[in-house]
Amino acid sequence: MSLRYEPVIGLEIHAQLLTESKIFCGCSTAFGADPNTHICPVCIGLPGALPVLNRRAVDHAIRAALALGCTIQETSIFARKNYFYPDLPKGYQISQYERPLAVDGFFDGVGIIRVHLEEDAGKSLHEGFVDSDRKTYVDYNRSGVPLVEIVTRPDLRSASAAADFFSRLRETLVWLDVNDGNMEEGSLRCDANVSVRPEGTVPLGTKAEVKNLNSFRFLQKALEHEIARQIEVLGEGGRVVQETRLWDAVAGRTVSMRSKEEAHDYRYFPEPDLPPLVVDAARVAAIRAEMPELPDARRRRFVEQYAVPEYDAGQLTQSRALADYFEATIAAGAAAKPASNWIMGELARKLKEIDARTTPSPLPPERLAGLIALIEKGTISGSIAKDVFEKMFATGRAAGDIVAAEGLTQISDESQIVGLIADVLAKNGDAVAQYRAGKTATFGFLVGQVMKAAAGKANPKRVNELLREALGA
Repeated sequence: MSLRYEPVIGLEIHAQLLTESKIFCGCSTAFGADPNTHICPVCIGLPGALPVLNRRAVDHAIRAALALGCTIQETSIFARKNYFYPDLPKGYQISQYERPLAVDGFFDGVGIIRVHLEEDAGKSLHEGFVDSDRKTYVDYNRSGVPLVEIVTRPDLRSASAAADFFSRLRETLVWLDVNDGNMEEGSLRCDANVSVRPEGTVPLGTKAEVKNLNSFRFLQKALEHEIARQIEVLGEGGRVVQETRLWDAVAGRTVSMRSKEEAHDYRYFPEPDLPPLVVDAARVAAIRAEMPELPDARRRRFVEQYAVPEYDAGQLTQSRALADYFEATIAAGAAAKPASNWIMGELARKLKEIDARTTPSPLPPERLAGLIALIEKGTISGSIAKDVFEKMFATGRAAGDIVAAEGLTQISDESQIVGLIADVLAKNGDAVAQYRAGKTATFGFLVGQVMKAAAGKANPKRVNELLREALGA
């Protein structure tokens, strides 16, 4: 009988903190600038240049750590992590090692070992130049960008669980406004440590580290491949080697980068130019008091307070701005479920069309509440409401103004609807005969003809009722 194996996975997540300047100097963190234009003596490590810690970066790191349930240490210490690589201009990276900013957290069922501050390295460019086959170019714009590293315990047991955890962590960091979540630009990356062991056993297997995964899909696929690879090695009587591997998305497999067994450990020395970082209880309390309600808590509250389905609550909390919009629409007088339907439906469609990422809508929530009120009062029909919404979104005008200016008020005079029905039945004798002969599908056609004759302004419910009466149904 062959052994069954279970994977054991821990993640190391590097998140760029949302600051305008780097962690130890005033250089811009803006993405996309020409290479080596956002640099200075500090971030490229020229002799005599002294680092000065960015207070906003520290506050953001504290916010992230609190959301992850961590304990903020009153004193943390910076160190020089020494290694030699072309994209590391100083020959070391300023990071935190023995005493990090925060420890012992728990988030989404996974333990958090530590959260610490560090600076990013530069970026090696291996293609795009006429001599890329012979040379590597280096862009130091990213060197010194503030990062927070989040190290989890090996609590994850599947590739899909790891991808889901990474997704929820991203959601929380973006929700807190400490990270922009832009994985394509490298502002959120993940390294995964994975091993396998026989099911039911306690000792950990030999792990491999898969580096620099910048999408949930790549993380899941890389782990699925790596888990299968390790199980195959062990099944054939081999030995898993402790090493660092990379994900080759084109080939769909992990490839060896370097052996951990052969590489020397990093050398850490205390950073002599930076004093210990002291975070007193008052500062932590002030940051905690300003923390927004987190996504999971807000989802639960939406279900309990507004009686919307869990699916709706999940969609409405895709971003903090969207959740705020929903609650503002309700505060302006809209009922919860109609507001949810319009936001998830028509509003979401329009926002996708204009690729709105930074603001929930150019249409104020009070305007949407006004439109919903007209529908609830029976002033306009649902079909007319969609046309009104399009005009509101494009112009910002109030629903009532559009309805009044264009004469879109719903027909409330039943005698007028009855007259329209009579005309439609007279003009569509064949459809009437088919309906009375049992072909009930023609009823929908007749309803459509009545609504067309009414220019969409008739109440659909009353049209259905009155049409059935006219047909003797």
